[in-house]
Amino acid sequence: MAAEATETAVRTLIAPTEMNRRTGRFLHRFVLTATLTGFTLAFVFPLYWMATGALKSSAELADPNPSLLPAAWHPESYAEAWTNVGLGQYFLNTFLLAAGAWLFQLVVDVAAAYALSKLRPVLGNVVLGMMLATLMLPVSALLVPTYLTVVDVPLVHLNLINTPWAVWLPACANAFNIFILKRFFDQIPAELLDSARIDGAGTLRVLVSVVLPLSRPVLAVVSIFAVVGVWKDFLWPMLVLPDPARQPITVALNRLSTDMPANQLLAGMVMASVPLLVLFLIFQRNIIAGLTAGSLKG
Repeated sequence: MAAEATETAVRTLIAPTEMNRRTGRFLHRFVLTATLTGFTLAFVFPLYWMATGALKSSAELADPNPSLLPAAWHPESYAEAWTNVGLGQYFLNTFLLAAGAWLFQLVVDVAAAYALSKLRPVLGNVVLGMMLATLMLPVSALLVPTYLTVVDVPLVHLNLINTPWAVWLPACANAFNIFILKRFFDQIPAELLDSARIDGAGTLRVLVSVVLPLSRPVLAVVSIFAVVGVWKDFLWPMLVLPDPARQPITVALNRLSTDMPANQLLAGMVMASVPLLVLFLIFQRNIIAGLTAGSLKG
C-alpha cells in the first residue's frame, strides 16, 4: 500500500525520468513558457489595444494601417470623454445598480443556500435541481418571461421599467451563487450549529453568528460575481432602463457611440473597465480561495 501511494504521488504528466534529462527539462520549460505567454497575450493585448487606441487621434484610428504605438499622444481624450458626455453620472448609475444588486443578491442567495443546506426543507433537493436546471438555459431564452414579469409584477401588478428594481430583483435569485454557497455551507460541521443551538441561539442567530463568519471566503466570491455581473451587463439594462438619465455606463457608451469621436469612445470603455480590473487584481486570491474552499481547517 505504501509503495502504491508513493507511486501515485510522483505520477505526473511528464515522467520523472524525462525531467531528469536536459532535453526533457528544456521542452517542459519551453512549452510552459509558450503557453503562459500565449494566454497572457490573448487576454492582455485587447486591453492594451483599447488603452493605446484612446491615446491616438481619430484620424489615426481610421488609418487602415494600424500601429502598436500612437504616432502622436492624446491623453486629453480621457478628460474629454469624462466631461463632454457626462460619464460621471453614468458611473454613479452603474455603482448604484451594482451596489443594490450585490446587497439583495447576498441576502436572498445566502438565505436560500442556508435553508437548502442546513434546514433541509421538504423537496429541497427538487428545488435545488430546478434552480440548477435554469443554468442550462441560454440567457436569451429567459429575456421575454423576465421582461414580462418586470413590466407587470405578479400579485402586486407594478411596472418596474425605468427603476433600479428592474435590475435588482432579477439579479437576486442567482442559481450559480446559491450552489456555491450551499456547497460551502455543507462543509460546516453540524456539531458547531448544534452547540450554538444548545446555548440558546435560534436559526437566524446561528446563521449570523456562526455560519457567516466562517463563510467569508465564499461570501467574497459571491460578492465579486454579483458586482461584476451587473457592472458589465448590457442587454438587460438596455431593455428595462430606456431613460438615458438612468442608464449604466455600458448602455450609455453604446447609445453615445454614434456622436462620440472614436478615441473618446475607447477612453470611455477603458474607464468603464478599470474598476473591474482593479477589483479582480485586489481580490484574486479571495476568488481562488472561495472557489476551492471545501472544508474547515484546524
